[in-house]
Amino acid sequence: MTGRRTRAPYVMAAPAVILFVVFIVVPIGYAVWLSLHAMRVSGAGLGIRAEVFVGLGNYLDAVKDTALYEAIQRMLAYGVIMVPVTMGLALLFALLLDAPRVGGKRASRITIFLPYAVPGVIASLLWGFIYLPAVSPIGAAFKAVGLDAPDFFGDVSVFFSVANIAVWGSVGFNMVVLYTTLRAIPKELYEAARLDGASEWRIALRIKVPLLRPALTMTSVFTLIGMLQVFSEPATLRPMSNTITQDWVPLMRIYQQAFVDNDTYLGAASSVLLAGATVLLSLAALAVFRSRSARSER
Repeated sequence: MTGRRTRAPYVMAAPAVILFVVFIVVPIGYAVWLSLHAMRVSGAGLGIRAEVFVGLGNYLDAVKDTALYEAIQRMLAYGVIMVPVTMGLALLFALLLDAPRVGGKRASRITIFLPYAVPGVIASLLWGFIYLPAVSPIGAAFKAVGLDAPDFFGDVSVFFSVANIAVWGSVGFNMVVLYTTLRAIPKELYEAARLDGASEWRIALRIKVPLLRPALTMTSVFTLIGMLQVFSEPATLRPMSNTITQDWVPLMRIYQQAFVDNDTYLGAASSVLLAGATVLLSLAALAVFRSRSARSER
């Protein structure tokens, strides 16, 4: 009996461990292996193509890629819009839904969360038709009152157009996480604050928001990771606009390297670098949030 009890946890954890190894560890290891190799032609005439070990050669080529740096700059400009707006709206909606005198909470939660269930490609297509001048209801409304229709695919406005799709699809998830955390806070804290004469606004700022810091940290890190992994929105909108190029964001640049330029080895090196940057940025964000939380608790 003792031996069976000892093996039971390992048997129950085995499926999760196997899935983790097969679908995460093995692909990452294969990407790293590809990034250290390249295809070379040897011999005279037509030659023979052979896969050879090149060490950090692909990483050096990726670091020297100016198009990748330009894609990173565009991604950061997109993130400056997307991350604060997403977190701000998620926090605002969570606080409003947790307010005692707000009606229609169930319908509001479903309405705000519903866009999260829409796949990114579908959401991009839906918003793409709204952005297109020929079929845009917004453009038609502007023209009806004698105004020029807005250009959603301008050099600057395209960042807001792409960020709008990501915000529309991600606010609901973050809102549910924050709202669930708020519902777990003991109501006695609010009642004591109201007896002391605190308004709902003060309760939200002085009690709810500080207690939401762990959840805000988690959702902020998820949103940052989503910023680094943006691909579906600009890739789907690209046929509708000349402003969005083939390498508009890093993942699109990596896709171009691997599947358009047919250099999977360089694409693997760029993807490993992006994955490393994602991990480092996530850890840095966690460290910043934790230090701020520790200072506020003193």
